[in-house]
Amino acid sequence: MRLILDIAFTHIVGRGRQTLVAILGVAVGVGFSIAMAALMQGGQDDFVEQLVNTMPHVQVTDERRTPPRQPAEEVFGTVAISGLRPREDRRGIINPTAALAWLRGWVPGHVAESLKTQGVIRYSSRDVGASIIGVEPDAERGVSPIVGDFVQGSFDRLKAGGNNVLIGDTMASRLGAGLGDTITAVSSTGLSRNFTIAGLFHTGTTARDEGEAYVLLKNAQILGERANAINEIRIKLADPDAAPAVAKRVEAELGYKAMAWQEANESILEALVIRNVIMYTVVAAIMLVAGFGIFNIISTITHEKARDIAIMKSLGFAEGDMRRLFLIEGLAIGAAGSLLGWLLGFSLVYALSQVRFELATTGQEMTRLPIAWSFLHYLLAAAFALVSAAVAGYLPARRAAKLNPVDIIRGAT
Repeated sequence: MRLILDIAFTHIVGRGRQTLVAILGVAVGVGFSIAMAALMQGGQDDFVEQLVNTMPHVQVTDERRTPPRQPAEEVFGTVAISGLRPREDRRGIINPTAALAWLRGWVPGHVAESLKTQGVIRYSSRDVGASIIGVEPDAERGVSPIVGDFVQGSFDRLKAGGNNVLIGDTMASRLGAGLGDTITAVSSTGLSRNFTIAGLFHTGTTARDEGEAYVLLKNAQILGERANAINEIRIKLADPDAAPAVAKRVEAELGYKAMAWQEANESILEALVIRNVIMYTVVAAIMLVAGFGIFNIISTITHEKARDIAIMKSLGFAEGDMRRLFLIEGLAIGAAGSLLGWLLGFSLVYALSQVRFELATTGQEMTRLPIAWSFLHYLLAAAFALVSAAVAGYLPARRAAKLNPVDIIRGAT
């Protein structure tokens, strides 16, 4: 085996320029594959993190997945009822105190109740449609992402009591209102009430920054004329991946629709899987192109060293030794290219991580490209490279092993 390694090294060094080109081809493929994987994985992780952080892991509403059984179905053998519009149930979640106590008894995370109602926010003859959300500040702190997104005032001002309201800075800009101004909230039932702006938040999500207003739960109940009612329970778990199991148990027990964040974003998560398939297909294609360079140099060596092969076989080297020789040469080029590609990939990823750009929406926020630092990317790129190198080296090696030394020495073709 030592002799075969020495011969393989001699063959590779003997064609230094071509060997260097093949190594650089593999290195470029490996390096750019690592950089692309890091950038795409980082973007995906950042996007999923935004999904997880900006919405509850499990959301329980006062809806039901299947409509309640109608009295007519109990009396008559009806096949179906069409065109029925059930009365609006303004009670919300029935027996909320017991439901919340049960949830807080076993859910591994935070639970917060709220009452969401649609209405209009009015200030100085300007109207903006909004979701008016009544919350309990202490419970909301454990599930809401807006707690740390205030540009003026703070979430804690809601705890002070009174008719305070927290709105997005985009809504405030549309209304022409500012911190400390008094606005009027009008519910869908026509009831209105004045509130003082105690804080302005900016989440970066337009729908929230211009369409949500937070008040105390009791104020929302008074405004919506729904005493002691809640229509939403939000759950933030210690482990977001446990959301489907928790949602299934909650829905089975309470009967209300409980939606995990994975279910709410199912189409987006499916698109991310497809994107990963495309990414690794492109990586494989890059490595395949690099493999052609290795195939070319090994084929050339095999052709040029035909007489050497004949002499070696006549001296007693077996066909397996010939295959092993040229396979080692291909793997050596692939391994050298992978190591150099790791260095190139690390440099590219580091350079991308230093890129800073300004968000156009605000003109002030600075951010960096989302980069995932994972050794798995290096291993996968090297694995693709070595497999390509092995295949590229094996094909000429098999041909070399089948050469007849007598024909070569006699000069036969």
